[in-house]
Amino acid sequence: MILQVKDLITRFYSVDGVVYALNGVNFALNAGETLAVVGESGSGKSVTMMSLLGLIPQPPGKIEGGQAFLFENDKPQDLLKLSERQVRRVRGGQIGFIFQDPISSLNPTMTIGKQIAESMIEHLSLSQSDARKRTVDLLKEVGIADADRRFDSYPHEFSGGMRQRVMIAIAVACQPRIVIADEPTTALDVTVQAQIIELIQRLQKQLGIAVIWITHDLAVVASMADRVLVMYGGTVVEDALVEDLFDNPQHPYTIGLLKAIPGATGLGEERLESIEGSPPDLLRELTSCPFAPRCQFVFDQCWAKLPPLISVTKHHRAACFYDVENEIPRKEVEHG
Repeated sequence: MILQVKDLITRFYSVDGVVYALNGVNFALNAGETLAVVGESGSGKSVTMMSLLGLIPQPPGKIEGGQAFLFENDKPQDLLKLSERQVRRVRGGQIGFIFQDPISSLNPTMTIGKQIAESMIEHLSLSQSDARKRTVDLLKEVGIADADRRFDSYPHEFSGGMRQRVMIAIAVACQPRIVIADEPTTALDVTVQAQIIELIQRLQKQLGIAVIWITHDLAVVASMADRVLVMYGGTVVEDALVEDLFDNPQHPYTIGLLKAIPGATGLGEERLESIEGSPPDLLRELTSCPFAPRCQFVFDQCWAKLPPLISVTKHHRAACFYDVENEIPRKEVEHG
């Protein structure tokens, strides 16, 4: 294990009231693993990862509880207790971040070469000349043609796919132990999406890094993830190995997501199912299961308290009081 997050709580204090964005998020990440984080917009996927790296603007945001242990040589450091200077050493150095929209993440006034090189100068103490050489090599590695000349190009001179390749180069420049990819293919066409996914997988294998992949695309999850977190209402509602999640989903929300995937035949003979109702209002503190108003299996206990992650098997947990497989209330044999 290289990362363990316990009971992470993040709030946003807005003019409309307190937004209960994260409500006790728990998960772990193993070395070399690909962990997919799925859920509809507003479920807390990006906020979780940005909270870990001090990227939540404060105010209006505030991390109000929890721990996030990054392990190195079996010695944990709590990311949530680091100073801003210490967090900057982790960002880019030990944890890389590929943002969803590269055009708003890259500095339009700096050449892409300088933007990649500056992290190596900062974290690896490379000279300007060594950093330039390493940057050119990285640009070649991520598939940028004529890399030596492109070092001096600006972001607006690149296509969307090329800008995302630059973001990947920045994320892996210092050979971090973890890379967080926040929906890195959302704004790209299908062909470029496939190229970006293949590139990240290849770099992951070469560098031995763990990847946290935030996505809406369950087809991508099935093809590349080792394990899946399903988030809803600022909580983790299911945590399972990818094959277990697809073969035996244990939370009603996960079941609904899987039923909304087009069939493998692509013939359109089966009508896709939708999840009735609306996501929870996060301006109200959660005191019961956030999915209860939309759930077909809801019963009295669901309204009584927020369900913990309950062990289904050794590597499968679900935050649900109802055993959907056996159609009986589930015993809280283990949670965390």
